[in-house]
Amino acid sequence: MSNLTIVAHIHAHPNAIDQVRAELEKLIPITRSEEGCLRYDLHQDNEDPAHFLFYETWTSRNLWQAHMKAPHLAAYLQATEGAVASFTLHEMSHIA
Repeated sequence: MSNLTIVAHIHAHPNAIDQVRAELEKLIPITRSEEGCLRYDLHQDNEDPAHFLFYETWTSRNLWQAHMKAPHLAAYLQATEGAVASFTLHEMSHIA
């Protein structure tokens, strides 16, 4: 089975961009050290600074799901409650 690719789009409320970015950045070192995490890269849109994107690669869906239940992700959700306007997530498979 191929690795799992995750593309997550996070849109912050305009008045919470700095808060959301700071909380997202806290996730990076912890997540990169998790079992199964091959890539965990955060991007910010050049034209819409409220739009963030995580591009992630995991060795398995089970390990990614364990990440989604991790305490640091729960802390992020609590810290950004009311600051995120929308969140969409795409589970993808690498083709070529």
